Amino acid sequence: MSQQQYQAEVLDELKQQELTMKTYNDLKTINVNEHTEKKGQLTYLSWAWAVDKLLENDPMATWEFPEPKYFGDSVMVFCNVTALGKTMRMQLPVMDNRNNSIPNPDSRKISDATMRCLAKCIACFGIGLYIYAGEDLPRADIDSILAELGKAKDTEQLTAAYKKAMAECNNDKDLQEQVKQRAIEIKSLFN
Repeated sequence: MSQQQYQAEVLDELKQQELTMKTYNDLKTINVNEHTEKKGQLTYLSWAWAVDKLLENDPMATWEFPEPKYFGDSVMVFCNVTALGKTMRMQLPVMDNRNNSIPNPDSRKISDATMRCLAKCIACFGIGLYIYAGEDLPRADIDSILAELGKAKDTEQLTAAYKKAMAECNNDKDLQEQVKQRAIEIKSLFN
């Protein structure tokens, strides 16, 4: 291989990495809350919606499900998703909505867990990843909430923006504290 061919291959690889990162950064800002369902303590992202969104962003994306593994009377399922120039792998135990392993799961339970594993693996590309971190909003939404406070020109606008921001926090105490601190900082600029 000539030096010129090698440099061209390296440049192509760098361009692919840049595209992948840019796409990941775009995908992680998507608010998926309207496409989730709460069951017990867990929030589930619709696998069909996640697949649709992934294919919108990479029509060549593929996935496969390696054979489940049995551990005594419990089962672990697996998924490999190839998209955006790389393959991500994920596993998920067949469990109930309280995170407890289901002993001797039937085919329906294994199938459900497999599709949840697909959604979880797609999240590794950014789509709904924040759900698995226990967050209610993607990071970009949190940043935009705080940015809205910064647009206030006076105390009246700040009060209105503060009320709206607190409503968008969905009772997330950490986020509410961030909003409160930002509002205090901005209010001090008006004095």
